[in-house]
Amino acid sequence: MMLGFLVLLLALASCRESFQTAKAEYNYTLDSARASLVRQEDSIIFGLIERARFPFNSPTYNQTYTSIPQFHGTFLEFLVRNTEAIQAKAGRYNNPEENPFFPKDLPPSVVPHYHFPQFLDSAAAKINLNEVVWKTYLDELLPMFVATGDDGNYAQTAATDLSLLQAVSRRIHYGKFVAEVKFRGSPKDYEPLIRSKDRTALMKLLTDVSVEKMVVKRVNKKAMVFGQEVSLDGGVKGGKYKVDPSVVSLLYQKWIIPLTKNVQLEYLLSRSLH
Repeated sequence: MMLGFLVLLLALASCRESFQTAKAEYNYTLDSARASLVRQEDSIIFGLIERARFPFNSPTYNQTYTSIPQFHGTFLEFLVRNTEAIQAKAGRYNNPEENPFFPKDLPPSVVPHYHFPQFLDSAAAKINLNEVVWKTYLDELLPMFVATGDDGNYAQTAATDLSLLQAVSRRIHYGKFVAEVKFRGSPKDYEPLIRSKDRTALMKLLTDVSVEKMVVKRVNKKAMVFGQEVSLDGGVKGGKYKVDPSVVSLLYQKWIIPLTKNVQLEYLLSRSLH
């Protein structure tokens, strides 16, 4: 009971932070959208650092490990499903920036509903790439940056997984907001391509190679700064980082940026035109 209460409090705090972010960014612009993406980089990098504290801990992802009555799945899935249910009650998924990993059968919110600005088209609610995010995280990303081994901290491991997964998901699905800002800025460029369903031309229009390169360089630099071991005398222990900066660069270059653009593309193709 106490654990559930604490999780609910954390969920409420998370929702409050999201509410404040939404209010601060009521007037979405390309600059404000990019500023939000820059802030989200910090959350992702710190999430990687937190997860790297633990070895792989394979039982966390092994369905044969868990023996929970009336539940079939991995320990991670058990934690995520139950946490999302509590966070849904706390109103987390009323925020259009949040997308659950297991959206089916989530309970309704039991807290007063905050009326978020209706900035996005209604099609946004149908776009959720978390199934891809989940599979990519488990099959490709985790083995790249965590050490092999097992220290028995499965609950803590799953908790850091969830925090990181939510940060990555939020960043990728923020592409809906970026796409809407771009559309409103140049509707005459986008509308013909949307009507003709020209995916290639739309993707080209959405792509800014120079910005993408800058993002990759910036997260690499942040990973170097955030991942250093700092001593009390002001010095920095060199030679080793908590998370390899090249992994962070690759995460953005290979997965986060492409998936964000996929979200933008699917949003625009689904967006209503007047």
